[in-house]
Amino acid sequence: MSAGTVVIGGSTGFMGQFLRARLQAAGREVITISRSGADIRWTEQSAIDRAVDGASLVIGLAGKSVNCRYTPENRAEIFRSRLETTASLSAAIARAAAPPALWVNSSTATIYRHAEDRPMTESTGEIGTGFSVDVAKAWEKALFADDLPPTRRVALRSTIVLGDGGVLGPVKQLTRLGLGGAQWDGRWPISAARRAAGTAHLPGARRGRQRFSWVHIEDVARIIEFLERTPELDGPVNAAAPNPVDNTEFMATVRRVLGSRIGVPMPRWMLELGAIGMRTETELILKSRWVLPEKLTAAGFEFRHPTLEEAVRASFDRETAA
Repeated sequence: MSAGTVVIGGSTGFMGQFLRARLQAAGREVITISRSGADIRWTEQSAIDRAVDGASLVIGLAGKSVNCRYTPENRAEIFRSRLETTASLSAAIARAAAPPALWVNSSTATIYRHAEDRPMTESTGEIGTGFSVDVAKAWEKALFADDLPPTRRVALRSTIVLGDGGVLGPVKQLTRLGLGGAQWDGRWPISAARRAAGTAHLPGARRGRQRFSWVHIEDVARIIEFLERTPELDGPVNAAAPNPVDNTEFMATVRRVLGSRIGVPMPRWMLELGAIGMRTETELILKSRWVLPEKLTAAGFEFRHPTLEEAVRASFDRETAA
């Protein structure tokens, strides 16, 4: 692993906590930025400037979770939390006397369109439409907005991240309740307001055939380490395991790992009612995300968790007795 100070912006979430612990265990100095519970707050721009100046790596992870209802207030905060924090890091790098060699900023593989016909790569992927795509495009635009010649920038287009916690937490609970079947798309009334806001999920793959691209959290950390060692990689990079599955196979794998024999399929109407109750959106599970790591594969990156069942087992290792 490289030496040098690492600045993590957005350090208190699932990914930030994992990266901080891993980097510190490797002996690196880590400076964290967050709204609270970190070394520096986002409101302290002068302190951010000092932290970034002389650092070797900046990692931007900040942003309100998209696991919420897409109300006007939440949509505005999803944009604001990403764009303002990214601009803050960019300004600090621009002012640094010794700018970092690499800035890795979060993006999302949901920037690609709903894909049932073929996988999306950095070179052949087609950008989609709608609110979530607009967020991803604006986020990446903010990353590359300023002229920062000494600093290589990577937009890490992450797929669904598996690990001890994160998305697998609620999936595990549902599976143990016998509700770990495939999530089926279908018709659902969509209001004019949601169509106008781009937050409507239109019916797509049927009977759980929407593609499920994923990556294990350890491999995300290893990808960032690999990016430090591989100066030819920049721009968008897909953080996706090389063996995506579909939703039916994903849920069957979780049931198998947990030893759950029963998995009732969840039709669209049940998912929509559940999403309203849980204050989230069905797009997160019904959009077909079919993404491959073209750049990483070409550069020689080897995934530690390339197959789904092994990755799910590794994710549940710490809580098998729970």
